[in-house]
Amino acid sequence: MRLLRFIPIKLTVFLILGIVLNSFIQLTLIQAIVLTVVLTTILAIIFIKVKDRKNLAFGSVTFLLTISIGILSSVFSNPASLSSHYSKLKKDKAESWHIKISEVLKPTNFSNRYFATLISLDGKKVTGKILLSQSKDSVQKFFEVDDVLHIVATAEIIKPPLNPHQFDYKKYMLGLGIQDQIQLTSNNYILGKNSTKSLFGYASKFRNTIITKLKQENFGEEELSVIQALLLGQRNDLSSETYDNYKNAGAVHILAISGLHIGILLLLLQFLLQPLVYLPYGKKIKLILTVLLLWSFALLAGLSASIIRSVTMFSFVAYAMHLNRPSNSFNILALSMFFILLVFDPNLLFQVGFQMSYAAVFAIVWIYPLLQKIWLPKNIITKKIWQLLSVSLAAQLGVLPISLFYFHQFPGLFFISNIIIVPVLGIILALGIFIITLSLLNLLPPLLVSLYNSLIGCMNTAINWVAKQEAFIFKNISFDSTQLVLAYTVIICLVLFYNKTNFKRAMILACSVLLFQLYTFHAAYISTQQQHLIIAHQTANTVMLQHNGNNLITLTLDDLKAERLTKDYAVAERIRSIENLPIKNAYEYKNSNIFLMDSLALYPPIKQPLDYLILSQSPKINLERFIDSIHPKNIIADGSNYRSYISRWQQTCLQRKIPFHYTGEKGAYYFTINSYQ
Repeated sequence: MRLLRFIPIKLTVFLILGIVLNSFIQLTLIQAIVLTVVLTTILAIIFIKVKDRKNLAFGSVTFLLTISIGILSSVFSNPASLSSHYSKLKKDKAESWHIKISEVLKPTNFSNRYFATLISLDGKKVTGKILLSQSKDSVQKFFEVDDVLHIVATAEIIKPPLNPHQFDYKKYMLGLGIQDQIQLTSNNYILGKNSTKSLFGYASKFRNTIITKLKQENFGEEELSVIQALLLGQRNDLSSETYDNYKNAGAVHILAISGLHIGILLLLLQFLLQPLVYLPYGKKIKLILTVLLLWSFALLAGLSASIIRSVTMFSFVAYAMHLNRPSNSFNILALSMFFILLVFDPNLLFQVGFQMSYAAVFAIVWIYPLLQKIWLPKNIITKKIWQLLSVSLAAQLGVLPISLFYFHQFPGLFFISNIIIVPVLGIILALGIFIITLSLLNLLPPLLVSLYNSLIGCMNTAINWVAKQEAFIFKNISFDSTQLVLAYTVIICLVLFYNKTNFKRAMILACSVLLFQLYTFHAAYISTQQQHLIIAHQTANTVMLQHNGNNLITLTLDDLKAERLTKDYAVAERIRSIENLPIKNAYEYKNSNIFLMDSLALYPPIKQPLDYLILSQSPKINLERFIDSIHPKNIIADGSNYRSYISRWQQTCLQRKIPFHYTGEKGAYYFTINSYQ
């Protein structure tokens, strides 16, 4: 199918192109507006002058205008581009912030976190969002959506990753329009009273009421945490062990309300409301009720961004099913993407949830019918199993490159998990909604609680069994952005070749596979040429990484604590072997000497000029005396030192005009290494 012949698909592609383009060229708001106005004027002139709408000039300007709209929406979605944004007034000191909680995030091991919308800064009305962090040691109250706070504090910029190839939280938050964070303490804020409630506030309160009701029932702890994730999109109580089991079994999408849940709910509603089609205007009534019930479920689940995105997408899919024209599925899917990116947030394009949702649905719409043509079993049970397997294969093929790029692993038994869960997921969702309704009405019978608890328990047991088959879990797969693009090129060429087999498409497929392989070999070769010595940053630990081609030696005090840091680096750099060694005090590199001074504060055995001094584990040292005695040329302090010591050393080095590098501020320290002992 030549998808690009459809106008909605063309417009969506060019809108995406504009959004992506702006991430590189970074136009100002005025420039984007001027560009859009000029192109709109040109299009209007052509529209009046030229009668033929298929004219090349008309089509070209239309698509250029769509690109400019993508650029404009991307610029406009950046809150910092507005003159009212708080960053125009913010100072690097304690200020008076008036904010309103907009979203409660999943807490970390150390803190509770919230997104907040700004109302005013130092008494002046401003716009923008900010991240609030509340240490669990100082927690006096958990906040809810729409709570208003008056805070006196200094906003800090969210820092980029301090170590190579770590998750870039700063970039992620900027994609959400947030660039600063405030640390709440027990005495730097006052909770406001009588705040006005928003729709999101009512949705959050309704969800909290449901959770409170469910906790009063006789559900198991793990079962209840899964129920909250499945039905309410609330994963705060989910244990790391349960989450890892679902991830390793290839069923982690079950634990976040996504396109799968809304899609199953849509099919369930289509089945239950089917009798309405026999009434006058029954099809329209069915469509309206379906969309209303989908959005009611979104309200039930708290109206989070991912839920709104999924329900919006499947509202368009419901319309496509109402039209009952298979060729319109791609059009409706493209229109939903166009609508979401243009109306909600163009930055959703860069979020993994958005990418995986559309990749999975698009793959199902396109690839599933082709898989069904491979085999047409006559037995009804075999037919249903093959249909489920086909859906799972199509969706997995659609999201495979994205999964490898972001998560670097592939669950080989994903199809077993999906065959076990997907057939009963509709029952689980329907029964769960029924249980929630009865619980709110105080009519929930214990027998139904026991039945549902057992059903969730069986699902957890099945997932746990699949997750334990570690031989089928392929982890630590190196996969970069170029491979992501080339992999999708191969998949598209493969599907096109299967859809219509000819020599031309066979050659294109072969070339795409060859290009993917050549790049993979090239990347592997480049990795063999890399040689680095790195002093990484880790709190309460000292870590040095020696990278020699495909081999990595980790020199550290605590190799278990450094395991995650080492693994992230090894995967990104295509490392094949990792060796952990205890760290020593003296090294030589590039004919330069390195001395690591730890808590024992021992001096180098030979008093000669020192090229590099690494301060670790907060040694009690008179740095001025050491400088006078040893004359170090560079001083480096890692994350294992007290901050008070860092400040004192930094001041000393500044006075002595000696380069000082603190990994907690400047990130990991790199050496290009030729020799190492």
